[in-house]
Amino acid sequence: MKPILLFLFIFQVIIYSPAQQEGTAHRSIREFNVLPENSARENTINLQKAIDWASGYGAALYVDPTDEPYALNSGLVLKQNVSLIGVHGPTPRGTKHPTKNIPVGSVFKIEDSEKSFITVESATQIRGIQFWYAHQELSDPDKVIPYPPTIQTSKTSSTQGVTLSNLTFYGEYVAMDFTASREYICELILIEHCYGYPLGGEFIKIDYCYDIPRFLHTHVNPAIMRKIGLRYSKAVIDAVVAKKTFAYSINHTDNAQLMDVFTFGTWGGIHLGDESYGQLTNFNLDCVAVGIFKQGNNTKNRNWMIAQGSIIANAGATVAETHPIIIEGQGHTSFSNVEAFSGGNGALTNVGKSHDFMWVRGGKKLTISLVGSRMRNYETAHPFTLENPYAVIQAVACVDKDENPFNEMIGSD
Repeated sequence: MKPILLFLFIFQVIIYSPAQQEGTAHRSIREFNVLPENSARENTINLQKAIDWASGYGAALYVDPTDEPYALNSGLVLKQNVSLIGVHGPTPRGTKHPTKNIPVGSVFKIEDSEKSFITVESATQIRGIQFWYAHQELSDPDKVIPYPPTIQTSKTSSTQGVTLSNLTFYGEYVAMDFTASREYICELILIEHCYGYPLGGEFIKIDYCYDIPRFLHTHVNPAIMRKIGLRYSKAVIDAVVAKKTFAYSINHTDNAQLMDVFTFGTWGGIHLGDESYGQLTNFNLDCVAVGIFKQGNNTKNRNWMIAQGSIIANAGATVAETHPIIIEGQGHTSFSNVEAFSGGNGALTNVGKSHDFMWVRGGKKLTISLVGSRMRNYETAHPFTLENPYAVIQAVACVDKDENPFNEMIGSD
């Protein structure tokens, strides 16, 4: 190559180097020296630098697949406008190295438990990535590490417009925590196609989300690492249930949308807080003590429409504390084609049946309607345990535990 041409080539490479070129849509994290062979400290510093650069351009950072995960420490901040993009759809049984029991691909290996792994700001996206807590205990519940949430909302600014898609979590304690505050709310949070099994029992928490949060196609299951060759013991799964937490919880929110959500082996399935309303459809809550716990603090808009779902409530320490559905407070709850049944399951300790189909409690008027609900494997003579004298319940075209038609109006004048 002639000297002048060589000079021009080198000049072009320098001017348009990845970390300097403005207006670029995406860059590999390797170009910022985030590498599998680096220490967690070095990778964390370099990934934060990459995020800082990308924030100014609204750029995406590509997490190149590799046979050795990227070691990282906690405390990253995904600043406004940045996307972290990996290669994966969700990997619900794990990716597998050819010779070792480790995941491969776009994998972050989280090495410490000091802080939440990554805090997200507004207009951010994380997609196609696996999060692996390689040091998490799998057998002895007394040795489980209570890691802070893997992903959390900002605590210093309002977080609006976040997409978390095609993510898998291995060994997390709490996966996604969008517990905001009245001062720093969150809005328009989209969580879809995410898989894991949180050892704290909480997969998604949202609070003070004032505009349309969405959980879509999410899956909680202790068999999350089966393909990798790793598994949780029955004692660890029992310890998760004993924490009496809910896999999904939502409060202080308007018009929430929950669709195609699954959990197995957590105390609670879904907690719908007293300042929330929305729609829950197409769900399966398996091996829980309480399937749905719905509250409400007014009669105007503390209403939930719940349809097309199954609840297997069998995991309470006693039958008396095992309920497919609990309703309290005020507002209306409608159920359409929601069934509950119970039975044994060898993956965890369980009582094999529920106390009732629905426990209704409180001291203010609330209303409930049920259509096409199949109710079975409950211990009580009547499917409803009524501890609210002001409750109004109408059941139409339902089926009781003896497979008899069940149509009943309770509390109507």
